[in-house]
Amino acid sequence: MATFTSSLPDQMLKRLQDLSVELNVPKNRILERALDRYLQEVERQIFIRSYQAMSGDSELLSLAEDGMEEYNDELIKLDEKR
Repeated sequence: MATFTSSLPDQMLKRLQDLSVELNVPKNRILERALDRYLQEVERQIFIRSYQAMSGDSELLSLAEDGMEEYNDELIKLDEKR
């Protein structure tokens, strides 16, 4: 694990310290969990925006629809074999 040094506003650091004491959890663990959740949310938003951008591209939409038709055909074939 690497060491990371940063500055935080005094009020935020006080809140972090208070929460750490209240929960009996190290400050670095609280920061790690908070940053992980934040990064997951940012990645989710990026993913959503990329799909929204693609939804306006008729060529990509056509490719996706063709792919879904092929996928559906394969599922039907699998069901017929049962």
